[in-house]
Amino acid sequence: MSAWTPPRLLDLVGTSLLRDNEASAIAALEYLPTELFPSLFLEAFFGRRIETLKALVQAWPFVRLPLGSLIELPHVGPLQAVLDGLDVLLAQKVRPRRCKLRVLDLRNTGQKFWSMWSGEGTHVCSRSRMAPVAEDRSRTKQPLAPLKVFIDLYLKKRTLNRFLTYFLRWVERRKGLIHLCCKKLKIVSMPVGNVMKVLSRVQLDCLQEVQMDCTWRLSALAGFAPLLGQMTSVQRLLLSHINVSAFEEQDQQHLAQFTSQFLRLHHLRNLHIESPSFLEGRLDQMLRFLKTPLDNFSITNCQLSESDLTHLSWCPNISQLKGLDLSGVTLTDFSPELLQVLLEKVAATLQELDLNLCGITDSHLEAILPALSRCSQLRTLSLGGNLLSMAITEKLLRCTDGLPSLCAEFYPAPQESYSPQGVPLRGRIAQLQAELMEILRDLGRPRTIWLSLSFCPYCGDDICDHMEPIVYRCSTPA
Repeated sequence: MSAWTPPRLLDLVGTSLLRDNEASAIAALEYLPTELFPSLFLEAFFGRRIETLKALVQAWPFVRLPLGSLIELPHVGPLQAVLDGLDVLLAQKVRPRRCKLRVLDLRNTGQKFWSMWSGEGTHVCSRSRMAPVAEDRSRTKQPLAPLKVFIDLYLKKRTLNRFLTYFLRWVERRKGLIHLCCKKLKIVSMPVGNVMKVLSRVQLDCLQEVQMDCTWRLSALAGFAPLLGQMTSVQRLLLSHINVSAFEEQDQQHLAQFTSQFLRLHHLRNLHIESPSFLEGRLDQMLRFLKTPLDNFSITNCQLSESDLTHLSWCPNISQLKGLDLSGVTLTDFSPELLQVLLEKVAATLQELDLNLCGITDSHLEAILPALSRCSQLRTLSLGGNLLSMAITEKLLRCTDGLPSLCAEFYPAPQESYSPQGVPLRGRIAQLQAELMEILRDLGRPRTIWLSLSFCPYCGDDICDHMEPIVYRCSTPA
């Protein structure tokens, strides 16, 4: 049984204030110590004390109000009360003596702030922690600068949820008073017209991460392109499932309208593209507009042409890659030298390589082993879902033994693990695992190898990790 922790005096004071009379609690705000505000705010927020919330916002003695971690949709009444309190604040020409509020944070952050001031943090009683936000009644009144509001936007389906609809309308009516800053944007299956209407209220050059999972046509993507060009601070871009059943003549212009916007993305470091059928044979039209070296690049679950791989290996802005993901890109019909050249280009910096489900065979893997062995920074190597024999798996283990940072290895169970009908043979798998353990023991370096079945008869996945890893640890001399 856990020990009962008595409530702190501060918590009891806050509860007592709200229980006795909401009007008296509001009147007392002018005289309350700063450290009581967070616990009183939590009591009022979850108790839905609307008038107290409005008053607390107007007297908030901290620079930042981290509200996002408290949001519980669909109960938006307390959130609307906070915005109503801000309305009173924004209507004033000078800042009230007590209030220091400059930032409203609607992201899912702030847990540390609330836990510290509610007594869960270990340093809540430290005067040094309280000093930076303690009240200073000697300050003169200051002009009220625009309020910064941080939010992460998740746009899904056709319509916005109730609070986001209310909030965006509230922002739109207060142009010049609100600086709306969105650092993360995720769009899932929302029509492009609805997306553009929402983003017209957002300062797009604040965005740092954009994820788009939409079955839009290229014409819709071209319509979105000018907005992408305004996202000049974006560092991470994820694009998936653009719907192009057949590439037509007008689609070439649409593609050019979209890819040309990459010229303006001067901070882009991570580019992830999933199922981009519209880029087959046209990858160079995107690569040539990249302005900065990428840290991570992935293009997955699609068909690429030989010219696409050639242009990828020639692209100057992939030479410093830390992560390369080509999973689901069929490489069977290409000369293995193409992949070899690509790996040699990134050998000095590559840390993660994902070649799952690429149709790689023994001959392909053997051709790239020399380049793979020169990837001195490699930490993670994934080859699941490819058809590899026990012989080439042994060569792989020996070839990568000299990579000092390699710590996560995911390989397919050798072909010899299956019957001619493709059924996994438990006894044979156990025998091969034992043989692989002997190889690791012979190499003498601690390693962990994960083998996966493909296709898994138990869960139906293309790659699964039901099998226990093969772990070799060096024995310590007595």
